[in-house]
Amino acid sequence: MTDKNPLLAPFTSPHNAPPFDVIKDEHYLPAVKLAIEEARANIESIKNSSENPTFDNTIAAMGMAGERLGMVTGIFYNQLSAGASDKMEELAQEIGPISSNFNSDIIMDEALFKRVKAVYDARTTLNLTNEQSTVLDDAYKGFVRGGALLDEAGKKKLRAINEQLSVLGPDFSKNVKKSSEKFTLVIEDEKDLAGLPKTSIDAAVMEAEERDMKGKWVFTLDYPSFGPFLTYADNRSLREQMWRAFGSRAYGDEFDNCENVLKIVRLKDERAKILGYKNHADFVLEQRMAKTPDAVMGFLKKLLATYKPAAIEDLKNLKAFAQDYGFEGDIMPWDVGYYSEKMKEKLFKFSSEDLRPYFPLEPVLKGTFEHFSKLFGITFTPTKYPVWHEDVMSYDVTDTKTGDFMGLFYADFFPRKGKKPGAWMTSYREQGMFTDGMKRPFVAIVCNFTKPTKDAPSLLTHDEVLTLFHEMGHAMHMMLSNVTYSSHAGTSVLWDFVELPSQVQENWAYEKETLDLFARHYQTGEAIPQELIQKVNDAKNFFVGWAGLRQSNLGLLDMAWHSTDPATITDVASFEDMVTKDTTLFPRMAGPTSTSFTHIFGGGYSAGYYSYKWAEVLDADTFELFMERGLYDAQTAAAYRKEILEKGGSEHPSILYKNFRGKDADPDALLRREGLLKSGKAA
Repeated sequence: MTDKNPLLAPFTSPHNAPPFDVIKDEHYLPAVKLAIEEARANIESIKNSSENPTFDNTIAAMGMAGERLGMVTGIFYNQLSAGASDKMEELAQEIGPISSNFNSDIIMDEALFKRVKAVYDARTTLNLTNEQSTVLDDAYKGFVRGGALLDEAGKKKLRAINEQLSVLGPDFSKNVKKSSEKFTLVIEDEKDLAGLPKTSIDAAVMEAEERDMKGKWVFTLDYPSFGPFLTYADNRSLREQMWRAFGSRAYGDEFDNCENVLKIVRLKDERAKILGYKNHADFVLEQRMAKTPDAVMGFLKKLLATYKPAAIEDLKNLKAFAQDYGFEGDIMPWDVGYYSEKMKEKLFKFSSEDLRPYFPLEPVLKGTFEHFSKLFGITFTPTKYPVWHEDVMSYDVTDTKTGDFMGLFYADFFPRKGKKPGAWMTSYREQGMFTDGMKRPFVAIVCNFTKPTKDAPSLLTHDEVLTLFHEMGHAMHMMLSNVTYSSHAGTSVLWDFVELPSQVQENWAYEKETLDLFARHYQTGEAIPQELIQKVNDAKNFFVGWAGLRQSNLGLLDMAWHSTDPATITDVASFEDMVTKDTTLFPRMAGPTSTSFTHIFGGGYSAGYYSYKWAEVLDADTFELFMERGLYDAQTAAAYRKEILEKGGSEHPSILYKNFRGKDADPDALLRREGLLKSGKAA
């Protein structure tokens, strides 16, 4: 079996890179089953050892017991997001419960937990490093939070809940994806394209041709299609149609997620109560910087108190502008993007589309690599590793001075059928100790950027450049990791710290020194004018209240779902309407956000969506230091790399941040950056 299944045979590419080009759907399930049996045998060996429990023979050994299983499931779930076939989606419903039950077998094994507890109880006498202390503490808490202290009835209930959740999360994400893919806006009359930039029209032509609809224009709910349409299309009724379709994903159709939402929150609440917590938010936040739901709610309400008045003022100004522009009637949600773009053009004398010719993907990517080379002394070299799609590019990342291999980097940029919407960073192997020695990571960023057309290369918006820098910030967290134990490498940090390394990178994409590395007109080679860079910066805080209110709304919605007694919730839309009535400026005019809120129902952000704004405080405070000392100040960048990026989750984030910054983050740094702090008080 191992010879015929590429997931089980030795990987022969340099650095043992995965053989994506020969992996087929039918290879996954046999590989998962065999890898589980292999991991189970390793766990049995640890559990039945005649040696006294030690950190090395118990805690460290457990971390390496499931290496093959982690590799196989990592490849499977990453490919499920990057371009799932129907067969893979079926497999997810089978692989999820198998993996969940194996994890439950480990976490609920009394003999294994006895060894872990023995090491934990002796921790003060073991002379452990800071990293080992963190790994041990997390391992012990992982067992307790996983049900190790429950009686048999409790363990049985918990096992069943985990099994159900392992299926519901992927099913939720699948429904969002399928519902999105089902919709198309087909335009046959050219006059309905009025207002749209040439890049959007060309992309719609190509989309139509790919669907055998030559002579028409096809728009989809992929953001490179949907976003410009809402921003620029003059045809208001078509904007409304697009907006309602996007807002109603996985609601009221055959992919409706309402039942999934209710099941997920009920199961998570039940799990939390079985483990002795008040609710799921209470359970999650015990392992976060914020620590408690009260702390999160206080943080979000403070932001809301600042953002809502600013958003009301934003909307008031927009309505006045739209009337002056000739609009009659009431502004609706599908008008906001359109008229705010027109308003921005008038106020700041530029359009977002004016930037696009200066951001062809290939030079932007090359310049982004140069940016990280200047900051952290690393080099990206194109290579030819096996990849999962012809669009995917691969690179060796090395230390510029020593030439040492730092990791393998994959870049996957364009939408395609089966690919999850949005953008994310992921890894196929973490940095750290494996059974055959220390390994460097395999890291990927996966995006849905504007595709190239017959007449032009992929031309990014500035927002897409920000997304690239954001995801590359996550990638650097993984790539530059320098820990011993892979369980705590890179982004394996407390969830409300994980967005710092990504969000802080977005700041550089507004700076002339950085933009000059890559921003050149794709036809003339002309560098982006300083005047245009200044306009972008002048407009940076345009509608900041509106954007901040939206993020506050999502954070509070997330907390409501995970701190309310689910027995009191019978209808998803009604519940969302009730809990968001003070955080929206329009009544709901499409489906509820919740049915497509993959971050919290299909991803890892449940009771954690607030972390985006939490980390923005840290990133604003961090970038202030670079602004003081220089964007590429070697000493500051080296300290940031050493104290933040290299350390991963080896110590508590508050310690790491203070070691880097010399103090705790200034809580007002974010509002100061957004121009909402005046005279020491929130505006």
